[in-house]
Amino acid sequence: MSRSFILPVVSLCLLLFAVNHVFSRQRPVEQTTPPTAPPETNVSDCVAGAGIVEPKTENMLLGSHLPGIIEKVNVVVGQVVQPGQPLFELDSRQIAADVEVKRAELDAAYAELGRLEQMPRPEDVPPIVAQRREAEAVVAEMQDAYDRNLRLGTSGASTEEKLVSSRTKLDGAKAQLERMRAEEARLLAGAWDADKALSRAKVQSAQRSVEQLETELSRYTVNAPNVISDGETVQKLEVLQVNVRPGEAVAAAPGNALIILGDVSRKHVRVDIDEHDIPRFRKDAPAMGIVRGESRYQYDLKFVRLEPYVIPKRSLTGDNRERVDTRVLQAIYEVVNEPADRPVYIGQQLDVFIDVTQGQTASKPN
Repeated sequence: MSRSFILPVVSLCLLLFAVNHVFSRQRPVEQTTPPTAPPETNVSDCVAGAGIVEPKTENMLLGSHLPGIIEKVNVVVGQVVQPGQPLFELDSRQIAADVEVKRAELDAAYAELGRLEQMPRPEDVPPIVAQRREAEAVVAEMQDAYDRNLRLGTSGASTEEKLVSSRTKLDGAKAQLERMRAEEARLLAGAWDADKALSRAKVQSAQRSVEQLETELSRYTVNAPNVISDGETVQKLEVLQVNVRPGEAVAAAPGNALIILGDVSRKHVRVDIDEHDIPRFRKDAPAMGIVRGESRYQYDLKFVRLEPYVIPKRSLTGDNRERVDTRVLQAIYEVVNEPADRPVYIGQQLDVFIDVTQGQTASKPN
């Protein structure tokens, strides 16, 4: 009979142990203070969005014109450069040697053209003049011999054969004289115009070859670009990042940013406005940005421009409520009250609140 009570007693003990365990574990969860307060706003009607700080000129991602080996890097992070200033150089020894070869060919073409334009050489004139005078003397001699044979033939003292022979020699001497006179005239006339034109064309071709290789050589040096912002050429650009070192191999591939430049004299914030908030967005509405990690740091923002093309969202904040398939309208604002002791940095993310309450001023976040 005692055995019939064992099972109910054990079951009751286990039940009491389970109830005690459950109640002992149901302690209230302690509320811990977050290390940083989340951004808040007292504005009753606002449009909120995440913004990325960027230079006034946006981030200029510079690459290389050509693939190659980095020979020299001329700038460091934080350095201020001017348009056209060299940033880095590739190994250009081969192309530099090719330029020297083409320059030598150009010099040879110029020398050939100069030779043609200076013809005849002064040293070539006396010999041809002497040959012409010699031919004239031979003609005079042959003419005298022919005249004697002609007189002797009339008196019967000379034969017809000698007369014909002397006349033939005279004709040959005259032909030789004409040839020498033509040679002299050709020499004194200088180079043929067609030869000069051909030589000038060779000079121009060699000049273009040199210019082509010099242009190719200049592509081995990457310079700071000329940037126009607000209708004016930006005179100072700051080096924000350097991703290249001497001796490294680089490729001329898109999206490969070797150096990042930007005009940081004025900083802009690119705000992503969700497509569902676009109907409530107003350009003239006051805006304010709060840095991540310190909600006390607040920055007034001034509207600059709107990029009216709605694009897929690419900048993610890490919020688990964020959708990656949404589209956003990008509005550009300028930071107008940046304290010297609390600057915002390029690439830093801000929480932006735009007060769209009609007739009210922006309320500062708590």
